[in-house]
Amino acid sequence: MKYRSLLGAAAGAALLLAAPAVPATADASESVTVDSVGRLAADGTVTLSGTYRCTGAAGPVFVSSSLSQDRPSVRHGIGGTRAVCDGAEHRWVNSGLTTAGSLHAGAARAEATLMELHPQGGLPLPRFHATRTQEVVLTEG
Repeated sequence: MKYRSLLGAAAGAALLLAAPAVPATADASESVTVDSVGRLAADGTVTLSGTYRCTGAAGPVFVSSSLSQDRPSVRHGIGGTRAVCDGAEHRWVNSGLTTAGSLHAGAARAEATLMELHPQGGLPLPRFHATRTQEVVLTEG
C-alpha cells in the first residue's frame, strides 16, 4: 500500500513540476506486457497483470496500470507494483478499487507503464523504461 501512495504522490508531483522527464532509454531488452484478460470483482475491484523486464535503474521502479472502457477519456488507475530491474522477466499484478458500476465485463483498453523515479539534482524525476497499451477483456470473478 505504501508503494501505491508513493507512486501516486510522485506522479502528481511530476505533473505539477514543469520540469521535463528524464528521457527513456532505447534499450530493446526493456519491456512491459499486459495479459489479455483482467478480472472485475462485484465490489468494483479490478485486477490486471502481465510481465516486465528492465535493467540499469538508479532509483525505485514501478509498474503502474490503468484501464478505460466505453469513454476513452476516462481512465481508472489500477494500482502499482514495485519492480526489480535485474534484466530478468518478472510477473506483475495490480489491483485497484473503482467506483462500483463504473466498469463492466467486456472489452476494455489497458495501459501499463514501467517508470523509474530517477534521482536528478536531488529531485526524483520520472524516467520511462517501457509502456504498453492494448485491448483486454474484463471477466467477472
